[in-house]
Amino acid sequence: MVRAMTKDALIAAFGGESMAHMRYQIFADIAEKEGFKNVSRLFWGIAYAEKVHASNHYNALREYNEDQIAHSGVPIGPGNTSKNLELAIRGEEFEVKEMYPVYIDIAKMQGENEALKSFNFALKAEEIHAELYKQAKKDVDSGKDFNLKGRVYVCPVCGYTYVGEEPPERCPICGAKREMFRDF
Repeated sequence: MVRAMTKDALIAAFGGESMAHMRYQIFADIAEKEGFKNVSRLFWGIAYAEKVHASNHYNALREYNEDQIAHSGVPIGPGNTSKNLELAIRGEEFEVKEMYPVYIDIAKMQGENEALKSFNFALKAEEIHAELYKQAKKDVDSGKDFNLKGRVYVCPVCGYTYVGEEPPERCPICGAKREMFRDF
């Protein structure tokens, strides 16, 4: 069984990633309606990456069979695409600067290697997500769609997100093969 503090961190991370998954799908629909088709694709791709993170966290809890309440923070207040990108940036930066570093320390301290791996995968991907959202917001705030060169590729193992013509030969985070990547 996963030790108590790591269990709490996994449950909170699962809740946060699950909400991000849904929030980004809602944001994708809004961006599409506002004519930001590339921003919409970015939101759909990263929504999938957040699902990967939530799945990894949830799978680390497989030994349990109980009801739990997940307490997770989330930037609330959807609006237009610019505002939604700002909310996304805030959420990603919170995960990168505060949430995952603490969860990683807890998992290390408790020797919970599966949780540690899941948290590290998510942290590395979230750093990329924050930067992609910042680039997209800059374009949207200047009245343009996101300058997306190629497609959005997401690793189904760790959530690594890459924008380009082709995904890398292997995922730089987890080593998954190119053929496994989903594209948006």
